Amino acid sequence: MTLIAIAPKLVSPVPMQRARGEGRVTTQLLDGKTRLSTLYQEDAAKIRLPHTHDKSLQAVLMNTAGGLTGGDHMRWTAEAAPGAHLVLTTPACERIYRSLGTDATVETRLTAKAGARLDWLPQETILFEGARLNRRIEADLAPDATFLAVEAVLLGREAMGEAAFAARLRDNWRVHRGGKLIHAEATCLSTDRIERDSISLLAGNLAFATILYVGADADRRLETIRALPDHPGVGSSAIGEKLIIRALAPSGLALRRAIVPIIAALSGVGSLPRLWNI
Repeated sequence: MTLIAIAPKLVSPVPMQRARGEGRVTTQLLDGKTRLSTLYQEDAAKIRLPHTHDKSLQAVLMNTAGGLTGGDHMRWTAEAAPGAHLVLTTPACERIYRSLGTDATVETRLTAKAGARLDWLPQETILFEGARLNRRIEADLAPDATFLAVEAVLLGREAMGEAAFAARLRDNWRVHRGGKLIHAEATCLSTDRIERDSISLLAGNLAFATILYVGADADRRLETIRALPDHPGVGSSAIGEKLIIRALAPSGLALRRAIVPIIAALSGVGSLPRLWNI
């Protein structure tokens, strides 16, 4: 009798459903007020344009997937036309959930034409335990454009007593002005406890933010920022037409109390988008 070995049939794993989204918005200047020129939204990316009481155009970038996890990919593109003022924000904090091994990816491409102003003001990003986020921001600014960008990160949910020690973050910024690279930074947060506890890094804090302002009046803006009530963990410096503020805080609430007055002082309308207060 001859025995024939039959190899077991390999069953391919069922691919998991992933969130995808792409949104684009461009503007034009009509009668001294910023108006919508083009709008594109695909899959989980949605853009809403609430009414404003000033001459700017506000665009709310929404991820209808309800958060991101490993393998999800979102892409945002926005352009402020010559002389226009475009404000970009989000309806709430973006949540990055536990990943099974791959990164959630968010790409943002921003352009501000001659004499334009562009404010990138998303609300905080919350990294849950085991989250993995790869984020990239690229901005191309005209030589006389003004740019304000804010990114704030919360490690875990404060109300649940989480610290998200297993969360990972890679955050890369590249800002060009007049075709020249004027700002580049790369943040890498791993699971190493030293990064959380070292006095030169997070020093045990669970919330941090970077605020970047680019404009001809950066020196004057620095004086305005330093005149605000002092908050521990907040530092600022100006180099030429670039102003940078770094903030550390033990909680999301403490971070928001520290950065909201700064953002309002640097914004083109003297206040934050209304959604920040809801």
